[in-house]
Amino acid sequence: MAELKDRLRADMIASMKAKQPDTTKVLRAVLAAITTEEVSGDAAHELTEAQEQAIVTKQVRQRRDSAEAYAAGGRQDLADVERAEVEILEAYLPKQLTDDELNALVEAEVANAGEVTMKQMGQIIKAVNARAAGRADGGKVAAAVKARLQKG
Repeated sequence: MAELKDRLRADMIASMKAKQPDTTKVLRAVLAAITTEEVSGDAAHELTEAQEQAIVTKQVRQRRDSAEAYAAGGRQDLADVERAEVEILEAYLPKQLTDDELNALVEAEVANAGEVTMKQMGQIIKAVNARAAGRADGGKVAAAVKARLQKG
């Protein structure tokens, strides 16, 4: 059931043997985040593939945010490290939707909903996120939906 976790663990071991400390560090961190989530709550539980992907996605988002903060603070060296870690983690996520594919999903959901207003923006975003299934950033989805609804 936890194919992603097994793949991460196998790749971490391979990176240790290949003496790739940067890759090893990143994979160890994401595995720790997955393990932490598995043991949180009342009883330990195994995560689904989707939950594991959500954790990897969160790790990517955190590193992107850190890279932006470092760049804004004049620490390009640290920003570059964070961006390199993002590249390592993105290999474990599904291929992201192109702008055209995302816009097609938004159009389909707007058509399904019939006549929509800005008040229904949240419902459309939720539906598009469900159909995108982790292949599009939430902020990007929200921006696409907002642009489409403002267009009329």
